[in-house]
Amino acid sequence: MNIEYTNSLTVEEFNYLRVAVGWDAIENELTSKGLENSAFTVCARDDEKAIGMARVITDYGYVVFITDVIVVPEYQGKGIGGEIMKRIMNYINENISPGQKKLIQLMSRDGKEEFYEKFGFIKRPTGAMGCGMTFWIDKTKM
Repeated sequence: MNIEYTNSLTVEEFNYLRVAVGWDAIENELTSKGLENSAFTVCARDDEKAIGMARVITDYGYVVFITDVIVVPEYQGKGIGGEIMKRIMNYINENISPGQKKLIQLMSRDGKEEFYEKFGFIKRPTGAMGCGMTFWIDKTKM
């Protein structure tokens, strides 16, 4: 295993990684726009083959969102996801000036919350915060 980390990935790699963990592929045009507009991307590669990724999107104000945290199943449990998250968190920390406060958010897969707790994230709901929520608008079947 020769793992290297880069800050870019192709549309094809993005969708390969999504499908590898059982998620739907995203239309190429939308994926391309999403990757272009990402603030920061980390891609783990084994001999140049994409095996994991994560992205940061932000309003460049106080909200930062970590998304698409993926490691293909055969590489899970080898510290690759942890290294990806360390690089993501380093990027975020380096882009917060003294005196600033930013809200870092993500959506965890069910059962993966403990992984993110190692990086300081808390499970919701709490007394002060409700459940994280999502909603897909799917017009692919129209």
